[in-house]
Amino acid sequence: MATIEDVRALALALPGVEERVGGHTGEPAWRCHGGQIAWVRSPRQTDLAQLAELGRSWPHGTVLAVRTESVALAGGLVASDPAIFFTIPHFAGYPAVLLRLDAIGRDHLGELIADAWLLRAPKTVARTWLDERGLD
Repeated sequence: MATIEDVRALALALPGVEERVGGHTGEPAWRCHGGQIAWVRSPRQTDLAQLAELGRSWPHGTVLAVRTESVALAGGLVASDPAIFFTIPHFAGYPAVLLRLDAIGRDHLGELIADAWLLRAPKTVARTWLDERGLD
C-alpha cells in the first residue's frame, strides 16, 4: 500500500521534479520540465454522474493520476490489473491512468512515476539517469 508521502518521495527524488499545490481542488501535483507526471485526482460531480451512468463508482481512498506514454498503455494497465488501475470518461483519449494508492505497492508506483518522468525530462538528463542505473 502506497501513500502520498511515498508519491512525494519517489517523485521528488527524480531530477527536476517539483511539487505544486493548486489546480481545481488544491491537491498536490508533481511536474517536470513544464508538464505534470503525477497528480492527486479527486472526483468532480461530472465524473460521479458519468460513472453512475456506467454502473460504476469512484473508489474509496486516494486516487493518483499518472501520465503514460500512450492512451493504449493506459488502457493496457487498466486491463492488466483493474484492482489497481481505472479510468473515467474525462480521461478518454488522454495518455494517463488513474490508480488507487491503497492498492499499489511502493516499488510498482516508483516504476510508474519514473516512466512518467522519462516522458517529460530533458533527454540528456533522462539518458544520464538511465545510464547511472544500467537501464535502457
